[in-house]
Amino acid sequence: MEYRYILCETPAPGVGLVRFNRPQALNALNPRLIAESFAALADFDADEEIGCLIVTGNDRAFAAGADIKEMAERNAIEMMTADDITDWGAFEQLRKPVIAAVSGWALGGGCEYAMMCDFIVASETARFGQPEITLGIMPGAGGTQRLPRAIGSRLALEVMLANRHLKAPQALQLGLVNHVFPVETYLAETIALAGKIAAMPRIAVQLIKDAVRKTGQMSLPDGLDYEKKNFYLSFDTEDKREGMAAFIEKRPPQWRNR
Repeated sequence: MEYRYILCETPAPGVGLVRFNRPQALNALNPRLIAESFAALADFDADEEIGCLIVTGNDRAFAAGADIKEMAERNAIEMMTADDITDWGAFEQLRKPVIAAVSGWALGGGCEYAMMCDFIVASETARFGQPEITLGIMPGAGGTQRLPRAIGSRLALEVMLANRHLKAPQALQLGLVNHVFPVETYLAETIALAGKIAAMPRIAVQLIKDAVRKTGQMSLPDGLDYEKKNFYLSFDTEDKREGMAAFIEKRPPQWRNR
């Protein structure tokens, strides 16, 4: 795919970065941008040299919502026929961890996109919200489902019904984000975190992510069974043998990602 609205780079060994690049529209998410970002992430996910992924925008905005100009004239049948939201399911197929590096506005679809990621690292200027109510509609790409799971239903309802924005320090306190850094360093810190994860044994990383992702889909007994299966699978890797040998021999492990 020829990219019009994103930029891609590998800022550190094992790290693939996708940057939204519609600065004039505060990185508003249109179908083309979303499709491009998913395609780029899938390419990084399939790249054996990459162990962790980052999605970011710019210092002013991660993504300030969906592109309202493209939606304003659509009716319900046109929205259902286009069914752009179903395409977001492709994100769930990514095996490698994904970190959202968020600065400035993360509103509507931007907030929903960030919440799909496995981690969120924010700058001090980050603002999270679901302002769809001010347009006469509601969140449609996971806001009503992921936000209550992250911060609780009462506060999530206030965010969605009263157009309340969560500033970065409160988002950190509530557990919506993992870290908050100055705007000058948040991306470098995100790259450092991604590099640390990319340096871990990748099969084990993927098995852990897979098990954690199942948490909200299963009862505790079913989740424990699923975890046990992945735990046993990890014993059939070269990295398991290397990791335990290195521990016994008191030396750093040399991961082979096999």
